This record gives sequence, structure tokens and C-alpha cells, in this order.
Amino acid sequence: MQDILVLYYSQHGATAELARLIARGIESVPGCQARLRTVPKVSTVCEASEPAIPAQGAPYVEKTDLAECIGLALGSPTRFGNMAAAMKYFIDSTSGEWMAGALAGKPGCVFTSSSSMHGGQESTLLSMMLPLLHHGMLIVGLPYSEPSLAATQAGGTPYGVSHVAGIQNDRPLSEDERKLAQAQGKRLAEAALRLQQPLPDSNH
Repeated sequence: MQDILVLYYSQHGATAELARLIARGIESVPGCQARLRTVPKVSTVCEASEPAIPAQGAPYVEKTDLAECIGLALGSPTRFGNMAAAMKYFIDSTSGEWMAGALAGKPGCVFTSSSSMHGGQESTLLSMMLPLLHHGMLIVGLPYSEPSLAATQAGGTPYGVSHVAGIQNDRPLSEDERKLAQAQGKRLAEAALRLQQPLPDSNH
């Protein structure tokens, strides 16, 4: 089995739910399994720290997860049109993996959630792609061949699946959002497996 890393940060649970649905899509592809991981919160208080193991949900990501995966789904809620500080903090710590090419040539996709319909989802998704491109990843989007992308009345973009959580963060994922999340996971896994196949011998 090949592992695909689903790395996310979630404060109210919506991004975590998207991550689980993406994982379900990944695991619908024979030969692939999802490795769900999260990142700890960051704090302005120097003495503050998170426990070594989260009280609930996925374990914290380790740098070895990046090297061991054959693909990456990266998710964060929208914060003023950008990814959350906790995710940015982790990504900023991956210069060693960048130097080693741990993610180079692997496929990656992005996902997000915001409280309002026009809360910066697309800019967040685009900004999350930038460090993946620096790492040499191949970006996998969501094509309009997915019917839910044109039908959705909530989240969903060609840059990656998204969710509109509501101002009180109490709006459940719509059926279209759920379908798109699973489709994105399946698409990522299929791309990752194709990229694992050896290139034909150019001498023949």
C-alpha cells in the first residue's frame, strides 16, 4: 500500500471533515491509503505549548511523513484570504525537505473552508499552492468534468474543494461539497499511482 498524506489544520471541524472525505476518496483507489495528520496551534505567548499528542483527531505531522508519502493533500481554513498561521508555520519549517527534494515530482492538492461564501476561499487555495510549487510538486485541481463543481450552491472551486461553514461555523457540508472532496481524493490518488509507474525506455 502506498501512503498519501492528508495534512490539515482545523479549528471548528469543517476542514477536518473535508480531510476525512478526501481520505475516503484516496482509499477508494486500490493500492492507496490515506495518512491523516494535523499541525499544532501557534501562540503569541512564548511559554504556551501544545501537548505532544493531540487530545483528539489525527496525530501531529512529522517531517518523515513528507518523505514517505507519494502525494499530499493540504488543507486549512481561510484566514483573511490566506492559510491559517499554524499551517504556514509548519510549511515554513520544511526548508530541509525542500533542499532534499522530499516532495519533488509528487502530486499535491489543496482544500479549505470559510465562514462566508466570498470569504477568500480561492485566494487561500492559490496561496497554498505556492509553497507546493516551490517544493517541486505537481498541482492537481478539480475539473468541471465533476458535475458537482457546476451544480454547487456552496463551496467548490477548480483550484480545490472548499466548504462554506456559516458565520457560526454550524453549516454541515453540502452533498456537492462531499462529492467534490471524495472526487479530489480519488483524483490525487490516481495521479500519484500513475507517477509511480516507470517511464518507458527512451532507447526503444
